[in-house]
Amino acid sequence: MSYLIVLPHIQVENANAISGLTYGFPAITHFLGFTHALSRNVQRSHGLSFNGCGVVCHKHQVQAHRASERGDYYFSLTRIPLTKEAKTAPFNEEGRMHMTVTLFIECEGSILHGDAGARELEQHLQSLCVTQRLAGGTVTSMKPVRVMTLPQNGDELQNITRREMYRALPGFALVDRSELLAQHVAERRAQDPQVEMIDAWLDFSTITYRAGQQEEGSAQWQYQPKPAKGYLVPLMVGFTPISPLYAAGDVARTRDTTSPFRFVEAAYGVGEWRSPHRVTDIHQLIWRYSVSTEHYICSHAKPLQEADLTEQDHSDF
Repeated sequence: MSYLIVLPHIQVENANAISGLTYGFPAITHFLGFTHALSRNVQRSHGLSFNGCGVVCHKHQVQAHRASERGDYYFSLTRIPLTKEAKTAPFNEEGRMHMTVTLFIECEGSILHGDAGARELEQHLQSLCVTQRLAGGTVTSMKPVRVMTLPQNGDELQNITRREMYRALPGFALVDRSELLAQHVAERRAQDPQVEMIDAWLDFSTITYRAGQQEEGSAQWQYQPKPAKGYLVPLMVGFTPISPLYAAGDVARTRDTTSPFRFVEAAYGVGEWRSPHRVTDIHQLIWRYSVSTEHYICSHAKPLQEADLTEQDHSDF
């Protein structure tokens, strides 16, 4: 049986704001990792498993500053003590942010004792979530957890989706639109076969102007629209391998010496921040791990279809 668990308005301090080549919001792998940590706990205590997670962001504040009004932004870093030689100690730059998010978790299993069991699970998760780290940040507070039955389709599913999405306002839901990246890469390579994937990916985030030649010889700069309309952002969506799969214990100094090991690098896609009241099916919001022999990618359990978009959704940002 399927259930929907809502963790509303989780306030997180000093979460990781850097995700591979992108910054400004944690990667979706952070939220699925948080879900997996909760799942391992409730699997032992309640016999339940969490299969996916949807994210709605209500507030975010990147800890950054700039020296002048037109200058570049810099992360506000923690002061590191000097070394014994009174020199600045080497350290990795950390981008931090505060955020408030609501998580929608898909749960599989059977909750015993009906409503009483559901209320007991809510109390268990309420106390468990504040002891976990989310995207490396500290959970400072959250509103009461809600547990409800999740139908797969029909009017009841639409009613639950509508009610929960309106409760998530104001905020923006993060949905996967990586199919737009694949489409844009194909279009650019049809014009120029030498175009690199990263160039097509950056088209979704860069602001581009192109000079147009005028009759009198002067140039006029014209804004070049993004590859697609909507609040689209570059996104880290998982990992892809860069080495063979080594047997357990073959690679020295690994955290887990009992599991096979493989070196990986970040994989990227395109996401869209969408107003929750435009989500028509809660399954379109749920991210899951899509694990194959070669890749470890996060995607939606039910991909967003073009037919789900309205004319307002296509408004240009």
